[in-house]
Amino acid sequence: MNNPETLRRRRRIAVAVSDDLLTDQRVQRACDTMHTAGYEVLLVGRAWPDRARLQKPYRSVKIRLLFRRSPLFYAELNFRLFLKLLFLKADAFYANDSDTLLAVGLAAQLRRRPFVFDGHELFPDVPELVCKPFVRKVWRWIEQRFIPKAAVCITVNQSVADEYRRRYGVEFGVVRNLSAVSGFSEDVGISETSKILAEPSGKNDSETKKSKLLLYQGAVNKGRCIKELIDAMEFLPDYRFVIAGGGDLLDVMKRYAAAKPYSERVKFTGRIKPDELRKLTPQASLGFCLMENMGLNYYLSLPNRIGDYAAAGVPVLGNDFPEIKRVIDRHRIGTFIGEDVIYNPRKLAAVIDKTVTEWASMTTDERQARFASAGEDMSWKNEQKKLLAYIDTIFVKNLS
Repeated sequence: MNNPETLRRRRRIAVAVSDDLLTDQRVQRACDTMHTAGYEVLLVGRAWPDRARLQKPYRSVKIRLLFRRSPLFYAELNFRLFLKLLFLKADAFYANDSDTLLAVGLAAQLRRRPFVFDGHELFPDVPELVCKPFVRKVWRWIEQRFIPKAAVCITVNQSVADEYRRRYGVEFGVVRNLSAVSGFSEDVGISETSKILAEPSGKNDSETKKSKLLLYQGAVNKGRCIKELIDAMEFLPDYRFVIAGGGDLLDVMKRYAAAKPYSERVKFTGRIKPDELRKLTPQASLGFCLMENMGLNYYLSLPNRIGDYAAAGVPVLGNDFPEIKRVIDRHRIGTFIGEDVIYNPRKLAAVIDKTVTEWASMTTDERQARFASAGEDMSWKNEQKKLLAYIDTIFVKNLS
């Protein structure tokens, strides 16, 4: 029988990601887990303009790109990733999502090394690609070409795993995207919690005590219902709304909120480090996990923010989509609603206020019992064991 510690010793895994190395928590959790277990990890990803450093015990390499969006970005990313991976000392490669799959798949094929495909979402079905049939076809071709060649395929929930199997005839393991603690350096350019929580100027002490915090954490992208939540704030005078995250529509939503007469009660943090986010989240009275039904990618998703809210003891207002509804319903940690409510600002505001009021009147024991149940189930401690088991199988196969 192979000893896991012996198996992992001196095994190098090169991990590729297109997203921000500082704020992609799924990638960091996977790398932290592999490093702690004994694997030698090298994280290769995109460099962002702020030049902040990722402080981790494993190596990270940032690739500077000329293009930041459009097909040219993905073409340059995969070309540069491929060249980097081709000459790295690695025993295995790890592709995070389909936008790194081409580079990882080609490098692994030429180097005759196994690779892992970690599908965080159904990439060709993201809202930005729903109306671009040719681009979707290209991504589906890449997936069809390389996913069956992966030594291990994993994804974030069973619904997405079932859809991948239907499309490509490949079995996917499930490693849920759940919360875990990780450390960061004190870099400039990320919002400080104290500034985020500062009350609008002009409020007196009695008004400040009444003000309740509503929180959205995650990407400010198409289909995330940020606009609808801003509209609902018109009917929630005793609430503040904080949007914690960056994204393609961040500037658009900032301008939209600024035009509202209640704009001082809507705040945007921009990109925020996980350690700062963990200070902010417990201050919220309610956390949002709302999305438009813009295809299977959103409909079948289980965003990690639900686990973050649960870990912080914050109730959730989410969609009645299968995976989201299942978690909220199972642990009774919030309320789920349909699209008819989301697109009606008065109705949405009424549900928000009702949910916050109900949770405020709940006994401490009841709240703790619900979140304890969720915390026991929705913990990275459970998922990291599954991840390591999948990674270990790669090297077991090679030894046999």
